[in-house]
Amino acid sequence: MNTSLPNNSLLLNKKTINFLSIAIPVAVALLIGIRTKFDLGSWTKILPHVIGFINSLTAMALLLGLYFIKKKDINAHRKTMYVAFTLGSVFLVTYILYHISNPSTSYGGVGFVKYIYYSLLISHIGLSILVVRYVLLALYFALSNQIIEHKKIVKIAYPVWLYVSVTGVVVYLMIRPYYS
Repeated sequence: MNTSLPNNSLLLNKKTINFLSIAIPVAVALLIGIRTKFDLGSWTKILPHVIGFINSLTAMALLLGLYFIKKKDINAHRKTMYVAFTLGSVFLVTYILYHISNPSTSYGGVGFVKYIYYSLLISHIGLSILVVRYVLLALYFALSNQIIEHKKIVKIAYPVWLYVSVTGVVVYLMIRPYYS
């Protein structure tokens, strides 16, 4: 049984993916950039730690997903990648909640470590903006049973997503001492 979506549905979904690939980073930037923060309560102070944990879990899910696909366990791979995508979605919500309710935390490190931190942070942010499109396409191709296209896009999406997840953890660990 062919579970692929018709071509017109593919076009519609690619348009949606294109829209989301732009809308999500722009919305995040705008929400983070607001000067007047919303008072959501002191519970939001714990969110950086939750975000760091989510990034750790996402990286582990991505590594497990790779392990399962290498073992040709499609079902386990699919479940693990759904977990990674869900974690990425939860990350996005918690990240926005934190940044609309708290001022940005400045990195207090000095010397060479400061350059390492900012290099990681800049590459992390830049690639996190780009990876949205690739992850959405990979998910769409998988769900629509377009496995050849899925494999092609994953060659880009997977290493970038893994890098973004791992550098998210490293950046968190480096800035953790400076959270108030």
